[in-house]
Amino acid sequence: MAVVSIKLLIGLTWMLVGSAFADDMLVDQFDSAPESRWSYVSDQVMGGVSQGNAVYLQEGSESIARLAGSVSTDNNGGFIQIRREVAKGSVDDAAGIYLKVRGNSQAYYIHLRTAGTMLPWQYYQAEFEVAADWQVIRIPLSDFQPSSFWLSAAVNASSIRSVGIVAYGRDHEAEVNVAEVGFYQ
Repeated sequence: MAVVSIKLLIGLTWMLVGSAFADDMLVDQFDSAPESRWSYVSDQVMGGVSQGNAVYLQEGSESIARLAGSVSTDNNGGFIQIRREVAKGSVDDAAGIYLKVRGNSQAYYIHLRTAGTMLPWQYYQAEFEVAADWQVIRIPLSDFQPSSFWLSAAVNASSIRSVGIVAYGRDHEAEVNVAEVGFYQ
């Protein structure tokens, strides 16, 4: 009887944890060919010298993306990132974004591009910090800041066109592991 009760308790706990994200949109768990959805981009596209890569791994039952490398601000550079497109209309009701992440105890960024970010250096940015252990980080869209005064002050969820996970802005060794990315209502 005790074994059944423990299994029932574990099952109910997972149901409750899962229901915390029941209203999620565009959830990506890096399974089923994530390289077809996610692209690695570095500052080398504009003459920078940062070096890195994105690899997709299986850790037990979990699929993850690992963004790692050396970020250098030399030559007006300073970023490596993984990015995926967001289908028009798929996150219209989003209030924020969440990530399940771990890494080397440093700050990283989410970059959102919208229908209004026409130039390559335009985006909306929010910072998050990773720790050695897995954690879920929730960032409201209201926390995202525009990269320039030419952009609207706030992100309009219905205009989001891509999401990027970025090591940015300073000379450092980057390593961030991502098991899940999604938007929430």
